[in-house]
Amino acid sequence: MTPTPARRIRPVREAAARLAHPLVEALVTGAADPAGRLRSRRLRPRMPRALGLLPFRTIDLVLLADLALTFTLFDAGLSLLRDEAIRAHLPLGGELTFTALAFSLPLAFRGRWPLAAWRMAILLIPLGTVVSRQLSDPPYSTAAAVMYVLVVYAVAVRSERHITVGVWIVSVLVAWVIHPGSLAVVTGIVTVTVLFGHNVRARRLAVGLLAQEERRSRQALAGQAVLEERARIARELHDVVAHHMSVIAIQAEAVPLRAAGDAEHLEEGLREIRALSLAAMTEMRRVLGVLREGDGHADIAPQPGLGRLEELVDTARSAGLIVTLKLGGDLTGLPTAVSLSAYRIAQESLSNAMRHAPGSAVSMRIARYGAELHVQVTNDAGRRSTGEGGHMGHGLIGMRERVSVLGGSLWAGPVGTGFAVTAILPITEDA
Repeated sequence: MTPTPARRIRPVREAAARLAHPLVEALVTGAADPAGRLRSRRLRPRMPRALGLLPFRTIDLVLLADLALTFTLFDAGLSLLRDEAIRAHLPLGGELTFTALAFSLPLAFRGRWPLAAWRMAILLIPLGTVVSRQLSDPPYSTAAAVMYVLVVYAVAVRSERHITVGVWIVSVLVAWVIHPGSLAVVTGIVTVTVLFGHNVRARRLAVGLLAQEERRSRQALAGQAVLEERARIARELHDVVAHHMSVIAIQAEAVPLRAAGDAEHLEEGLREIRALSLAAMTEMRRVLGVLREGDGHADIAPQPGLGRLEELVDTARSAGLIVTLKLGGDLTGLPTAVSLSAYRIAQESLSNAMRHAPGSAVSMRIARYGAELHVQVTNDAGRRSTGEGGHMGHGLIGMRERVSVLGGSLWAGPVGTGFAVTAILPITEDA
């Protein structure tokens, strides 16, 4: 099948469109990156207080440098043009001033509007060479070369690649039209400037992306810290609720049996249940106090530790357990994390004994051996068994997590007809 003329022309049109796109972007529709995105803050210091009445609050050092260089190029270029006109015996006046402005003015706009400055330069330089070609060959002055290189560099640093390519193509074409003899030199200078500016842009963008990745990494670490804190609060809540609810459940079951219809004993037992409920609520509030309130303040009430061990044992005894407590070594001055973990392990062990072996005899020994704290809690079968198959559950998982965080070890399992928990917690200063 013979291709139709339209199909034959389509590849040509597509190629022409791809070629025209960077030219259109460079000359008409393209836009450069904002000036503040890649510029260092050191180049925009704050205005001194003595000059606080001025309408701007910062000093743009790049703009000041561009303005100073623009005036210098204009003055030097005008002097050079006048000298050349005198040598050539040409009576030129305002034309020399216009040419000097054409070869310097775009530089004043490159910091804020680099593409606009380049478009101005690509329009003014050919107009300026109408006069300068009568005075020198090639018609480009040093001022024009310095100005154009700086403007093209600003475009390459702050524009996308296809716009920079369009600027390079237009620059080469205009140089060929104005003075074909200097095309090779102009092309070489513009090419080096464009490549250097593009490499600087690529490096700055890479640094910016790296900074973004670092911020994302810090945010991810912060999120992980929040999750870890929530997990810690969940463990604390589990220990608090499990222990106190077990005591309250045992008390609620035992009070009617002990009262045997005696209203006074029944009222006393209910008072104990109420006191345990208030204690549970108080400790839950203390645990949840690590979460910040809406005003940004946090509850800094201390977490329980081995200093409250006697209170914990008395609560277990009131629930019907026969608890024997033995302490060994110097338990003062322990790190907070070690003391809290030992307390929670003892609390969870007593709660398990209440649930699975009510009325059992519990032997608790906590002793310090050098740089280690040993916690051992053992209970027998008690008066009756709930038939739940030992103490395995979420409580032991929480114990293992606490011990693993401190780098210690934990063993829990049946011993004869009862159950035993043994934990070894390293004592370190950063615990």
